[in-house]
Amino acid sequence: MSFTKKVSQGVMSAALGLSLVGGGTFAYFSDSVETQNTFAAGTLDLGMNPSTVVNISNIKPGDEVYREFTLENNGTLDISKVLLETKYTVEDVNSNNHGDDLAKHIKVTIMYNTSSATNPIVETTLYDLQTQQPDVTQIDTLSGPKPDGIIAGDKEKIFVLFEFVDNGQDQNHFQGDSLKVSWTFNAQQGNSTYYDDTDENNN
Repeated sequence: MSFTKKVSQGVMSAALGLSLVGGGTFAYFSDSVETQNTFAAGTLDLGMNPSTVVNISNIKPGDEVYREFTLENNGTLDISKVLLETKYTVEDVNSNNHGDDLAKHIKVTIMYNTSSATNPIVETTLYDLQTQQPDVTQIDTLSGPKPDGIIAGDKEKIFVLFEFVDNGQDQNHFQGDSLKVSWTFNAQQGNSTYYDDTDENNN
């Protein structure tokens, strides 16, 4: 091998070595930070005590049945309203009602208690109530400072008066009949909340 060729190979080997060394020793400053972020949903948890509003037999025209029950907000979110859904079935034991609905003869008055007064929210027949969904926590704003709904951790007492209305006419065809009522209380959340970055309580 000629001297020139040996020199050329030596130069190429040295250049390759410098390239590898340079690539392996290149360094730069770096830093990082990891954040932990959480979105936790609140809960709506409506409780009721007692679980049965009314269970009574042997009623007759003119009788009234008064009951109290408590709605409890056991969740972490405020409840803005509690809508009442009504369904019922009538058992016509003698098949002699001839289209007359016993629920039309049952008057329902639902009242909400405040510190100063008891305010009627609903006053209608059970028959008409099935087509309505009243808010049973609604209060006349003139009666007290508390808003509608139930705040988290709070409870509200509701009063109900059922009356088998005596209409002064023959109601004998209802003897022995029974009326089964299903009440569903549907809680709804309050208005949405804007969480600002400057609010220290939410950061």
